[in-house]
Amino acid sequence: MTAVFVEDGVDKGAIWHFGEPNKEQKALVAGTAWADLSHLNIIAVSGVDRLKWLHDLTTQHLSGLGAGQWTSALILDAQGHVEYQFNLVDDGDTTWLVLDPGYIDTLVAYLQKMKFMLRVDVRDASKEFAVLRAPGAATDLGGPFALVPRAELKDMKETFDATAMQVGTWALDAMRVADGRPRIAFETDHKSIPNELGVLNKSVHMNKGCYRGQETVAKIFNLGNPPRRLVLLHLDGSQVVMPAPGTPVMNGEVKVGFLGTVARHFELGPIALAVVKRTTPVDAQLTVENVAASQQVIVPA
Repeated sequence: MTAVFVEDGVDKGAIWHFGEPNKEQKALVAGTAWADLSHLNIIAVSGVDRLKWLHDLTTQHLSGLGAGQWTSALILDAQGHVEYQFNLVDDGDTTWLVLDPGYIDTLVAYLQKMKFMLRVDVRDASKEFAVLRAPGAATDLGGPFALVPRAELKDMKETFDATAMQVGTWALDAMRVADGRPRIAFETDHKSIPNELGVLNKSVHMNKGCYRGQETVAKIFNLGNPPRRLVLLHLDGSQVVMPAPGTPVMNGEVKVGFLGTVARHFELGPIALAVVKRTTPVDAQLTVENVAASQQVIVPA
């Protein structure tokens, strides 16, 4: 297999595909695929107060997180807008946060500032550890995942290769889009709130104590509707080149949203995630750069 690499963007340097993306997607569905996600960044949080501290800072219920249990979380600003998104796992001594490149410096600085007198330590562990998408049936987070010391990365890859097919980000993105899982900076902008992204009772636990931005989340959940909603778009497959993320989504002559991740799925064809105005009729025939797009509801209108 000849690897084709991602040339730009947040996943630059990661493997895009090996020439047979449909075959790679089928292997993911079958549980016989693995992927190298070692370009992602990792933060290590240690200390006896780490889980309670992260519980108070994030949207997720983490105070009783069991060792080896992967989950997802967000950190919001004071107005409830999404600032950080990550997956995390605790090993009994340290909690490991896995996030996209480009956010680690500001997130480490924020966490350091919020330590106060608590017994926690925060460090950038990206040069020490890496994450792989391990073989096995898909989880709600897009896993299973394996956190691996970089010194052992080569051996772990060889172990996975012995029983599973290596796949790239093309296949992973196709599965993520089909599952309706948003990714920061693709399906979010500076105005994004959790209520419009389909992450309530997932990355956002609805029965936990206060965290920054919770008032906005709770108020909209209890008293109203978010101004926008995440949708899955089925795109006209007759086009060779698909529109780029960020392209305006149009309802006739009116801009109603923006395009997020675009993918080619082995069964569904060209699909994409998009964020549109809540009031956009669910049966409206939308267009993205003159490509026809029909909606599949993720967040109810």
